This record gives sequence, structure tokens and C-alpha cells, in this order.
Amino acid sequence: MVYTIVGNAANSEIGVILPTYGEADNISRLIEDIENLHLNTSILVIDDSSPDGTAEIVLDKQKQHPNVVLCSRPKKSGLGTAITDGFRYYLCSPNPPRYVFTMDADYSHNPQDIPKLLATMRECNCAIVIGSRYSKGGQIQGWPLSRKIISKAANTIAQTALGLELNDCTSGFRCYSTEFLKKALTHLHSHTYEIQIETVRQAALNDFRVKETPIVFVNRKKGKSKLTWTEIKSYISYTVKAALTS
Repeated sequence: MVYTIVGNAANSEIGVILPTYGEADNISRLIEDIENLHLNTSILVIDDSSPDGTAEIVLDKQKQHPNVVLCSRPKKSGLGTAITDGFRYYLCSPNPPRYVFTMDADYSHNPQDIPKLLATMRECNCAIVIGSRYSKGGQIQGWPLSRKIISKAANTIAQTALGLELNDCTSGFRCYSTEFLKKALTHLHSHTYEIQIETVRQAALNDFRVKETPIVFVNRKKGKSKLTWTEIKSYISYTVKAALTS
């Protein structure tokens, strides 16, 4: 895929990947909230040619924050490819960050929880820390019953089919160790939401530790949900195939 990168994430301990499409209402404030954590962080926004000017807002934020990087892709190409493109960018940096976060750009994931996930990563020295909605202390706020059912079903399918001993296999709020990503990247081929299962499966297959820490997930207040039935079917298809080849 041909894409354009503007900016340079040099010498950061923490890289944050923010996949975006139509997040003009949220992206400026989210960048500021991450900056205000005062961590040694770079922020990589991967935008799929949002028609609402998301990319232009990010470029404007670069004037104030040179650690913000914009990767512009020519079309909507799926969450999985956005995340793996983000992994690839950071791993190809001259001095890759030690940790890489993924999170939604719509405030369903609270940036104030980044230090919590980071603390668990440092204490446990694991491959992945998942911000868990279903661990003790985790919550979901604002979802309709139908969305809760879909989420629980997706987790049950993954837990049962792949033997994953996790409370929340599908949360997208995560901290990854660069050490793990170096080993896993060539095995990641997901296009959409199944990237969440693919990464924890690679950790399990290679005896890497995965930990969870509880978070409060809040349904987005601005913009529209990106989840489609096509992506749900893709997730189920991947999980079934993975189970058959395990």
C-alpha cells in the first residue's frame, strides 16, 4: 500500500498508535490529553483519508508537538492493517520505542489509563497488557444490549475455540512490548478487528505472557461506530480457521 508519512517519532520510550477515520471531533483533544501525561511518548495517527479533515487537524497539532506523526493512507483499509502498519513504522525506526500502545481515537478508551497499563507492563515484564472491560473492576458504559451481546459472544468464541485464558480477548486498548512485536509482526495478517485475537494467539503460541488490567470503556459520544457486519463475519471466520489449524 502507498501511504504518506509526515513527522518523525525519534527516541521515544512509548509509541501510541491511533487509527482514525472521521475523528475530527476527537483527535485534537486526545492528542493533548496524551501529551499532558508527560511521558516520553510519540503519537502515530494512521488516517484512512478521513473526509472530515482529521488529517489536517493532526498536521496542525504537529506545529505544537513535533512528536506527533501522521500516516495518511489512500482509503479505508481496516483496523488490522492500520495497527500492523503502525507496528511496522515503529519497528523500522532507528531507535524503536520500548512499548507500543494501541487505542481507539474516539474516547471510548481513556488516555488517563495509559500509565496504568504501562505500570502493569513494567511490573510483569510481559508481551501484552490488555485494558480489560471484563476483568474484576472493569466496566462498559453506554453500550446498548445488542452491542454487549456481540462483544461477549466474540470473546466466548475466541476463549473456547483457541483456549485463551483471558477475560477480554477483543479489547483494543493495549500495551505491547517491542520485543514481542519483533517476533510476531511477520505472522500478523489481519485486515479488521480480528487483529486483537491474532496478536494474543501469537503470544500464546510463542510462550509470551499476557496480562490484563481493568478499565472503564465508555461508548463514544461523538462520531459513529466503525463496526460492521462484514467485520464481525471476518472475525468469526478468522477465529474458526485459527482453531482448526491449532
